[in-house]
Amino acid sequence: MGTDGHDAKQRQLDQARQDLTDTELTTQQGVRIDHTDDALSAGERGPTLLEDFQAREKITHFDHERIPERVVHARGAGAYGHFQPYDDNGLADLTTAQFLTDPGRRTPVFVRFSTVAGSRGSADTVRDVRGFATKFYTDEGNYDLVGNNMPVFFIQDGIKFPDFVHAVKPEPDNEMPQAASAHDTFWDFVGLQPETLHMVMWLMSDRALPRSYRMMQGFGVHTFRLVDAQGRGTFVKFHWKPLLGSHSLVWDECQKIAGKDPDYNRRDLWESIEAGQFPEYELGVQLVEESREFDFDFDLLDATKIIPEEIVPVRPVGRMVLDRNPDNFFAETEQVAFHTANVVPGIDFTNDPLLQARNFSYLDTQLIRLGGPNFAQLPVNRPVAEVANNQRDGYGQQRIHRGRTSYFKNSLGGGCPALADEGAFTHYQEKVEGHKIRKRSESFKDFYGQATLFWNSMAPWEKEHIVAAFRFELGKVDHQHVRETVVQQIEQIDHELAVAVAEGVGVAAAPSGGTPNHGRSSPALSLVNQGADTIATRRVAVLVADGVDATEVSQIRRELSERGAMAEVLGLRDGDVRSVDGDEVPVDRAMNTMGSVLYDGVIVPGGAESVRTLSGDGFAVHFVAEAYKHNKPVAASDEGMELLQRAGVAEARKPTGTDGVVTELGVVTAAHTGGALPEGFIAEFAAALGKHRAWERDTSAVPA
Repeated sequence: MGTDGHDAKQRQLDQARQDLTDTELTTQQGVRIDHTDDALSAGERGPTLLEDFQAREKITHFDHERIPERVVHARGAGAYGHFQPYDDNGLADLTTAQFLTDPGRRTPVFVRFSTVAGSRGSADTVRDVRGFATKFYTDEGNYDLVGNNMPVFFIQDGIKFPDFVHAVKPEPDNEMPQAASAHDTFWDFVGLQPETLHMVMWLMSDRALPRSYRMMQGFGVHTFRLVDAQGRGTFVKFHWKPLLGSHSLVWDECQKIAGKDPDYNRRDLWESIEAGQFPEYELGVQLVEESREFDFDFDLLDATKIIPEEIVPVRPVGRMVLDRNPDNFFAETEQVAFHTANVVPGIDFTNDPLLQARNFSYLDTQLIRLGGPNFAQLPVNRPVAEVANNQRDGYGQQRIHRGRTSYFKNSLGGGCPALADEGAFTHYQEKVEGHKIRKRSESFKDFYGQATLFWNSMAPWEKEHIVAAFRFELGKVDHQHVRETVVQQIEQIDHELAVAVAEGVGVAAAPSGGTPNHGRSSPALSLVNQGADTIATRRVAVLVADGVDATEVSQIRRELSERGAMAEVLGLRDGDVRSVDGDEVPVDRAMNTMGSVLYDGVIVPGGAESVRTLSGDGFAVHFVAEAYKHNKPVAASDEGMELLQRAGVAEARKPTGTDGVVTELGVVTAAHTGGALPEGFIAEFAAALGKHRAWERDTSAVPA
């Protein structure tokens, strides 16, 4: 950190930042302007003159303000932060990458989260893979860990990537549907390409519906190499684990949030950082000695496979904190350019055929998207390490190179830039031989085993959601033969899954299983095992109207805040509501501008008049019923239980006696004789909130 509290990257960006406070309007050439509301014309009603350089410059710049959006990962959100390795993380003997091994080194980072299939204008909460790309501004150059929130991918070889993307994107005849895989061409591709099935299982699970970028795992997907000072390699897979735990939305919520707040995930990231609730992630690695390369029943070079954590545990090696929002979305989040081939000494590639193609494709993409070869000079992309080379000119050149030489070797420029004496990148050396051939290795041919492993690892409610997702997606497919082909493929994963999907989409499943279910599971794959013992940053809606118990509202706010959660008071209108004692209780938001889908839980405080008003309002009743339907924690005290009962909350039971708390399936109710809420009321609600949802609750008969 510098004396100004900024890291090296932020100090570098300071040179590019511009504050227009107390300035006067000028042209791009610095000529001051005294009028910019009317173009220069021949008379008040005459034609605009070509000599109006100000109007032409202003309009021309506007005409060129947009750049081509990314073909995939177009919609994103980004943040700056830092990464710091742990003491004695065990990597010092395995890699020369100093940012991974020196605990005294804090490396600036920029992270971009994204959806994959949709355009920049699509919603955040679509069913999709999420990008999790991290740019490390290391002292040895930029390193990009370009990952996703799922540890596998749809295809094994990058030559298929255009086919996959064309299949999942809106269909070319009518440009529909936007940001959705629920259509014929995607499922036609899946049915004919069984290597996709493991990833499809992840896509149909709740992993495709993250509650927040702050509560989402990340994976490097590929098997990479760590390389030590002697050139010895170790296979490595990278994992990001959020310290808040991994949590997801449910599909009904996602569809409603897309209308309530299509910027839900990016807003959550921005507001959390602005509030000082900095997202944190732990970097972990799975390490495999090269001598063990062929010890598994899958190929380490196959990007459609994981290494189960029960076989190779994840070793924590460092921590990342995101603590600064960008100053300008376009200049930073939109123009940031990631590339899987941006590596530093100590990290290298494997022969994974998907990774090999990405190493070509990403650079090619940036050249067209950012207008030429100098995109690395854009402020967000510049390394903090010194740059010196003989690359010159081109669109967007921002450096003024001095001297007469731009080639190597030279004597006229003193031989500079010279070759490095130490610290240079050295490619991992391995013997490569073989015939030139287009053929997939036989070790890549198990398309179903890990898809079955994923299915077997799911909790009952996760399995229900996967079945429902398949039914929704295939239910949007018009061609019956496509539905049938996909069900036939699912049959190779698990017979019961295939039968359940087939029943929902009107096709016949095979009378008996295809490939027998191998019965293996991996607990690490279930979201049940990805929680965290905290309710920090969770949002709770407190529903009020005139006549509410202000003491209870104050206590709810205070005790939730002490636990790191945030309570928002929602009224039927903006402004204040009158308490039972005649005091004013501030309302944070009007209920009709929000929705239960934007909160993690709901509390209804007491006050007979308040609850009576809320119980007579359809929006308030629906708010509670919908939260309950989505298995979220709901709570009420005193008369507030009447609103829960009005909303069909079956577990809204009045405690026995005059002062007590009852908790059942995530529903917390309390009765007391006045004053403060009973001890344990908020604690019980917080415990339910910490579990994320009461999945065992039966809400099938509750309208939402």
